[in-house]
Amino acid sequence: MSLPRRRRPALPAALLAAALLVPLATACSSSDGSGGSGGGKAGQRLRVVMAFPPAQAMSPYGDDAVTLSRLAVTEGLTALDADGTPEPALATSWKRDNDRTWTFTLREARFQDGTALDSAAVARSLRAAEKASPKPRVLSDTRLTVVTPDARTVTITTAAPDPLLPQRLANPSLTILSGAAYTGGRVNPAGHATGPFTLTRVNGAVSATLGRNDSYWGTKAKAPGIDVKFVADGTARANALRTGAADVAEYVPLSQAPLLGDGLVHEFPSARTNGLSLNTRHGVFADPAMRAAAREAIDSAALVKGVYEGRADTARGLLGPGVPWAAADRTAPTHRAKAASRAQVARTKQIVLATYTNRPELPEVATVVQQQLTARGFTVKQVVRDYAQLEADALAGRFDAFIQARNTLLDTADPVSYLASDFTCDGSFVISQLCDERVDAAVGKAAALAGTEARHRAEMAAEADILGTDALVPLLHERFVQGYDDSRVHGVSLDPMERTLITADTRVG
Repeated sequence: MSLPRRRRPALPAALLAAALLVPLATACSSSDGSGGSGGGKAGQRLRVVMAFPPAQAMSPYGDDAVTLSRLAVTEGLTALDADGTPEPALATSWKRDNDRTWTFTLREARFQDGTALDSAAVARSLRAAEKASPKPRVLSDTRLTVVTPDARTVTITTAAPDPLLPQRLANPSLTILSGAAYTGGRVNPAGHATGPFTLTRVNGAVSATLGRNDSYWGTKAKAPGIDVKFVADGTARANALRTGAADVAEYVPLSQAPLLGDGLVHEFPSARTNGLSLNTRHGVFADPAMRAAAREAIDSAALVKGVYEGRADTARGLLGPGVPWAAADRTAPTHRAKAASRAQVARTKQIVLATYTNRPELPEVATVVQQQLTARGFTVKQVVRDYAQLEADALAGRFDAFIQARNTLLDTADPVSYLASDFTCDGSFVISQLCDERVDAAVGKAAALAGTEARHRAEMAAEADILGTDALVPLLHERFVQGYDDSRVHGVSLDPMERTLITADTRVG
């Protein structure tokens, strides 16, 4: 899905900001009684304002899994480096026994409730994820069978060959929890995970309290704990940072960034590409020449400057600077059609351009894109609604063009799943309605490769084939903006994959 996680209705910004300041200002001295307060002293509890309140009572099987990961509460068998390559986490090593079976060796570690990590705990957690309803999205295209040869070893077999299993197991929904987490028909990670911070209390959709996990297997957290406020309104989050009521403010709106200044605003490339999907099956854009004309009409630099005030990157392809290895392996698009002339375009019928309101910049992007297409000769009608009211129509091909912000790394932190879901004949999210044998073959080749470098080269070859169809015209690559005072707050993770924010190294002072 291309949206950020679901937001709850927000109070007006001014009221919410006012309500926010008092509890945040007192949070350091009121939670758990650990750590000092005030003044940027070492050992101060972190005060964090997050954008998305818990939607499933902190269950790891929905969007709350990302919140737990961003707060350094949960861990999986593996983690990912900046390039999306799997690294050891609760597993110290792994090997591929055959095309469907892998063996993982566990480290010596303890859960936050004091019980030991062993193969039985890993098997219990992965089997619970398999049985969850709804099943975590990362498991939607596979099935895991887990056996435990001994207490330190886990063998995992996939339903089909899966070269990306180590990346898949780093997904926040596949966190490993102790047996006490699975009681009463629900999963409760509070006190039962392995990360450097322990979730100790959740106050509905309002706040949460975390303490340091002093039994953590790795480097101990430098902060004694975290006091979290969930604030959907972006202006209120920025105000909390501006007034000193928060140490870290998640996802500062672009409109607030100039008001905060460089010392409080930290931009970094994201894995999201904003693109114009063109309906390749029905209507005007079933003609490749018309798709090529639409591509030539788009001015990415004007969108970056006019809508994003320079806080985005001009379009480079399907994968932008948030996927750092992509540029080195990028090749030119192949088999592109010659663009229709302005006169030919002008004879076509009106096209319907749709986007959604949930990401505040997109309606403005749609207006600029409409102007650019009109200048090329197209007659354009806009449809702008909430995403939930648009998705079914978009997937059914009821629009000629659709603007979306798409996370290209999705669940396995590798773009092959995005390429398959969005651009192949059997894909589950093919808004462009594309079905092209050349594209299917290129994506299939990439998906079958186990070696990271070889797969990346194949993925960029597939990108070239997809761009050659003009089924999607890249508009720009988004940047994320996190807020913190870099003169006093250190160790905040600026992660293009959005999985980490607070780490063991995050501290005030």
